[in-house]
Order: sequence, then C-alpha cells, then structure tokens
Amino acid sequence: MSAPALRPILLPQDLPALIDVFVDSIEELTQDDYDEEQRTAWIASVENEQKFGENLANGLTILAEVDGEIAGFATLRGGVLHMLYVHSAFARQGVASALCDGLERLAAARGVKELTTDASDTAQPFFKQRGYEPRQRNSVERAGVWLANTTMAKPLVMETTQ
Repeated sequence: MSAPALRPILLPQDLPALIDVFVDSIEELTQDDYDEEQRTAWIASVENEQKFGENLANGLTILAEVDGEIAGFATLRGGVLHMLYVHSAFARQGVASALCDGLERLAAARGVKELTTDASDTAQPFFKQRGYEPRQRNSVERAGVWLANTTMAKPLVMETTQ
C-alpha cells in the first residue's frame, strides 16, 4: 500500500464515496463497542445525503486516498476535530494518523491552542495514543438511540522555524 495522499473534498463528486466510508467504518469497525441498534442509528445520519454533504462542508474536510481510492476522511471545525472515519479495508494502515496529522498541523497554523474531539469508544485508544486526554463522558442521541462517546483534548504546539 502506498502512503495516503491528502486533499480537500470535492462536493458533490466525492459524496458517494465518503458516505461509503462512513457506513463501512461504523458497520465494520465499531462492532465491539456498539450494538447493532446503536450502529444502525448512527448510520441513519447519512440517509439525507444533502444534509450529510452540508455537514461536511460546514468545516474543513479532507480525505485520504490510497492508490486512487478514498480510504478515509476527517473534518475540522475551529478547534474541534469533528469527524474521522476510515474504511475498514484501510484500517490500521496509517490513514487515520495521516488525516489527524494534517488537521492538527492546519489547526496549529490557524492559532488553535487545543484540539478537542468527541471520540467514539472505538476511537478512544487511537486518540489517547496521539496525546489526547479524556475530559468527559457523553451520551448522544441518534435516531432515538443513545450512544456513548468521550470528549478528549490535546494541546497543540505551533512549530517554529529558525
């Protein structure tokens, strides 16, 4: 596998592939932490494709391509890493790390001092390994079903060149 290449999303062209990544990531990667009812409710947020596209456009959303295939995407809104999803075929191959590295650098360059995210139970170990610390547990309602996540935060350091 070649290294992930990052680029901004192009709407509406990329939307079907981003929806596929979103659905696959939840269906395939979160089974140990969320039951079928919870995963189905979570996935329901893409039933309105236009609204999902607007949600992506409401922040800085980048995607990762591997060998020309969309492998994952992430969205930054101010100081919040709002979404991070990787297709199961590319899980644990550096895609999420590349997306986070890119958005963390962009956030720091924009003067963000601390980046937060509401990490799923599945994603918590990944974020903890990247230096994010848990702040609080949350219960989020999706399509009438409750899901748990954890707000995590990481201080960002602006890199200086001499």
